Amino acid sequence: MITLTDSAIAAIKFALSQTCEPADGLRIKVEGGGCSGFKYHLGLDRESRDGDAVIEAGGVKVYVDLASQPHVSGMTVDFTTGVDSPGFIFDNPNARENCACGKSFG
Repeated sequence: MITLTDSAIAAIKFALSQTCEPADGLRIKVEGGGCSGFKYHLGLDRESRDGDAVIEAGGVKVYVDLASQPHVSGMTVDFTTGVDSPGFIFDNPNARENCACGKSFG
């Protein structure tokens, strides 16, 4: 369903190691909004919920809720520390268009 690059796995592991609240993985959710119609919402989460897809890669878990699954199927998640746009990068084959910031799609 989702592929994580080594850089994304390292970033998730780092975030999990730094959180004060207990968390076991990263939750990726698609919400309405952003400049292109949909936006990605990321956050650390303790566990999966009913209907979640759970992706395990490189020792990390990613949780995707049922409503978001069709929007992210086949997506690759990367992470960059580049000056131009540091953070997670989403290569989503379901996106007809992407916002210049890379955080929303349509």
